[in-house]
Amino acid sequence: MEPIQIDYNKPDTLKDALKDIDRVFLLTPFQSDMEELSSNFLKEIENAGNIKQIVKLSVMGADSEPGIIGSRLHRQVEKMIENTGIPFTFLRPNFFMQNFVNFFSQSIKEQDAFYLPAEDGKVSFVDVRDIASVAVQVLTKNNDGRHNGKAYVITGPEAISYGDVARILSEQLRKKISYVNISEDDARKGMKGTGGDDWTINYLMELFNIIRMGYLSEVSSVTEEVTGRSAISLSQFAKDYSGAFT
Repeated sequence: MEPIQIDYNKPDTLKDALKDIDRVFLLTPFQSDMEELSSNFLKEIENAGNIKQIVKLSVMGADSEPGIIGSRLHRQVEKMIENTGIPFTFLRPNFFMQNFVNFFSQSIKEQDAFYLPAEDGKVSFVDVRDIASVAVQVLTKNNDGRHNGKAYVITGPEAISYGDVARILSEQLRKKISYVNISEDDARKGMKGTGGDDWTINYLMELFNIIRMGYLSEVSSVTEEVTGRSAISLSQFAKDYSGAFT
């Protein structure tokens, strides 16, 4: 593989990335101008004329109405892809299990706890390795077009609360880990204190609101159907990533 550095705001770098390529896995940074960045790339994809398949990493609930900030943005990009006329597949995963490593490992290591305004809402957390496995199948096993036009909701094997997550982490790490439910105001102050911008904070508050309402508890069998193996459990994730929390 030859890595190529691209800049969504520099068309020439996008052209270079598309040379001798016929399939694209589209992963754009999640930020307020995501639609514009995606549009820039899609224009170059159309101009290239050699792309036969686009697989976009979207988000669970992208097709919900009226949706929240994140789902609306992803759906707008999905619509732009649909309008290109190029065969596509949308991958719509739930919360990543790896978010516990990226965002909560420090407080878990230092305080044996993590803090969120999620109450007892349940989430069907998904391991990013399963998302990758589905993406590989969609990109390499599609000669018959079986994945064209599909939108796959990708989840873990069960919906669990953050309290359940704390219990599972405790079991795998062999020390007591606590989930502390906090208010939205405290969550906002904490995010602001760590450098969070208003746009991101507002999106996260919307996200935790729909968690509390139970909208992210759907469980799908896509991983098993597409890859032929069961989705990774939170317990297996915690075991595999135990070193990140100690």
